[in-house]
Amino acid sequence: MAKMNKKWVVLCSTAVAAVYAAGYLTTETQASMLQPSQYVQVQSNDGQTNSSQTYSVYKDGIYTGMGENRRGSIQVAVTMKNDKITDVEISHFAMHYSESDVVGLPEEVLQKQSAQVDNVSGATYSTQAFQDAIQDALSQAQTRNG
Repeated sequence: MAKMNKKWVVLCSTAVAAVYAAGYLTTETQASMLQPSQYVQVQSNDGQTNSSQTYSVYKDGIYTGMGENRRGSIQVAVTMKNDKITDVEISHFAMHYSESDVVGLPEEVLQKQSAQVDNVSGATYSTQAFQDAIQDALSQAQTRNG
């Protein structure tokens, strides 16, 4: 009977590890999709791949994004210049919690150049709404070529 229990423990532990790994890989894949790819291989008429050309992933400008959930909503203004996020402002904050909980998130977006900010403990709903708002703005800024 003891052997059977050890097998179940190993089997269950392996299953938990596999589920965790799958979740991690999915999250990493989604995060990498948010990072702009700026180079593409170009094939010339003679069939040779011999050069790279840059293309814009985002259009320059200021884009407004909205994120909301059952605890309220957040609106952001994201400024894009040369495929870089150059400014992020929380333009409207209507969450159940204090805006001071997420005041550092715009700077984190500038540093990471991504909507994928670290969760603020005690402000999970506000963090999620902020991420959604940034992603909404970035989606609007995306060019359709590439």
